[in-house]
Amino acid sequence: QVQLVESGGGLVQPGGSLRLSCVASGIIFSMYDMDWYRQAPGKQRELVATIRSGSSTNSADSMKGRFTISRDNAKNTVYLQMNSLKPEDTAVYYCNAVRIVGSTKYDYWGQGTQVTVSS
Repeated sequence: QVQLVESGGGLVQPGGSLRLSCVASGIIFSMYDMDWYRQAPGKQRELVATIRSGSSTNSADSMKGRFTISRDNAKNTVYLQMNSLKPEDTAVYYCNAVRIVGSTKYDYWGQGTQVTVSS
């Protein structure tokens, strides 16, 4: 049984920081590309950042320089360090694990963690 469990969300003031964590079980974590997505109320889910199995990273332009994705394969954990948070960063943040083997896509999601940026 595959599980992705996010944690670290909460209420933070503008300009503050949070670090989200996502612990995976039931998969060979090191073989998966890991993503963070977010979804704000009334908006579509959007990709925040990606870290591939080889540890190369990419992030959305609006978050570059503020958000950093990293992974610890020994702990089956992916992190999202969020700095200089803005009210528009308020959303539910989701962890996603993806692996493509031939024509088969393995795609798993966590339950999400709420991030609220407000004074």
